[in-house]
Amino acid sequence: MNESLHLSQQQRIDLLIAAKRVVIKLGTSTVTDSQGDLCLKQVEPIVRSIAALQAGGRHVVLVSSGAVGLGRGWLGLHPSRLKDMTTKQACAAVGQSLLMEAYKRLFGTHVMKIAQVLLTEEDFSNWQRYSNLRRTMEKLIGFGVIPIVNENDTVSTAELEIVGESPRSVAFSDNDRLAALVMSGLEADALVLLTNVDGLLSPDNPLKSKRAAAGVADSTKVIPLISKVTPELRALASGPSASGRGGMITKLEAAEIAMNCGGVAVIANGSRADSLSRIFAGETVGTAFLPTSRMKGKRRWLAYAAGVRGRVVVDAGAERAVTRGKASLLSSGLVRVEKGFGAMDVVSIANLEGKEFARGIANCASESATAARVLVTRDNIVVLERDT
Repeated sequence: MNESLHLSQQQRIDLLIAAKRVVIKLGTSTVTDSQGDLCLKQVEPIVRSIAALQAGGRHVVLVSSGAVGLGRGWLGLHPSRLKDMTTKQACAAVGQSLLMEAYKRLFGTHVMKIAQVLLTEEDFSNWQRYSNLRRTMEKLIGFGVIPIVNENDTVSTAELEIVGESPRSVAFSDNDRLAALVMSGLEADALVLLTNVDGLLSPDNPLKSKRAAAGVADSTKVIPLISKVTPELRALASGPSASGRGGMITKLEAAEIAMNCGGVAVIANGSRADSLSRIFAGETVGTAFLPTSRMKGKRRWLAYAAGVRGRVVVDAGAERAVTRGKASLLSSGLVRVEKGFGAMDVVSIANLEGKEFARGIANCASESATAARVLVTRDNIVVLERDT
């Protein structure tokens, strides 16, 4: 074992053992069975493990899918009926109460209290609502309550709506990304995504050179350790699963958010009763993603959660000033406004090739963009990392 790999594995162990605030996400395939019933043989051990984590001094937030599946089962509908959006929302309304009833009973056996937190895209895209959400979650955690988070599918279609074969592009289009945004907002130490596979799987006949270029450790099946999410790694991910909506690609995206927020992420199999206990004991379970940086506060919100309202294209000088000189965006560097915006709206900042390289909060509306000397101040800009 080379020294750098050994150090990375030791970092993984140290981070997971030391993690105090944890976000755990359960996918639909973990929560429900093929008939749309609660899968007790999988959920019960997970609840027991969460109770043990809490008893050990950790604070856990649970993000749980499964409402639509439970609602479908309760209503006796065939899966083919879920192609209709209104039917999905009706199933979510029925299933969410069943989901919370089940969690209340299961956590109750461990003398633990739960709280339901239903979120929509606007709770993340608006800075004030985002801040209010964090304060509420902090208070629940302080009370020793387990917040159980899900998208409010009854009123929001962001997670439910499918265009072609993939979810549409929104602040969060599935509970993987939702879990990562919750983790980011709470500045949690670890994100665990429990699904129906053992982790990110390597190709049947991997070429070591390609895997090395992807920044991954050697493995014959599950890739145990990842230090950077690259295009090569994304190519390994499959589409949505049969019962869920995200698939492995959204888990990679969620893990990357966790990494860029200074946390460690793990993709593991939720059907294994001891997965959580082994993960936080530092054992090699699933695929772990090591932190790369720690983006804080408003910049993190801008990068991952904010709803982008406008778009501007700037010249090469302005791009250099923002990315290398850490300067404000001046109106003198503005080439054109591609999408209008209001004062204090989040805007996408693109270069002459059309590549978005930063986001920021506009000081003025687009109609006044050329008149204002400073279009976006440095404190309200985040530079986006590019694939290399």
